[in-house]
Amino acid sequence: MAKKVVKKTITKSDLIDILAQKTANKKKDVKALIDAFVGEVSGALDKGSKVQITGFGTFEVRSRKARTGVKPGTKTKIKIPASKYPAFKPGKALKDNVKK
Repeated sequence: MAKKVVKKTITKSDLIDILAQKTANKKKDVKALIDAFVGEVSGALDKGSKVQITGFGTFEVRSRKARTGVKPGTKTKIKIPASKYPAFKPGKALKDNVKK
């Protein structure tokens, strides 16, 4: 029996193709939905909200404190300012599915 080849990275274009095929929708309609989804999640995070998708996970904004770092090569100490970054916390169902 031949081994199934698993693609290591699924791009947005791949995702559009897959969803269009599975839902029998046009690719342009699926692309519009994905773009709307990404836009809504980005907008909510920009406003400081969390986006929770039950069974999948939670998108949120986390903060890093300001700290002192060392510049590679010169060993000069530099100040790294505080920052915010987007993060994803997988839900239990997603974690369990990946463990299989």
